[in-house]
Amino acid sequence: MTLDKHTIQGIPPISAKTLPVADFEQLMVNAGYIRIGSAPAKGNRVKVWWSHPTFPRVESIYSSDMQVTITAYHV
Repeated sequence: MTLDKHTIQGIPPISAKTLPVADFEQLMVNAGYIRIGSAPAKGNRVKVWWSHPTFPRVESIYSSDMQVTITAYHV
């Protein structure tokens, strides 16, 4: 749970180790990111990819129930 360890361009630094998915997605949408896909990830988690017209793509990792954002980073 390292959401606080990464900086995502366009959103303020996140000081929490995790965030509810709804809160994280609202930050992303407000910054102009668009959700472009998802897939199963290691450890029974879910990967979600985000695109932005200016910033690099972001990969985020959600809990298996899609309730908690565990981490997110530019790829």
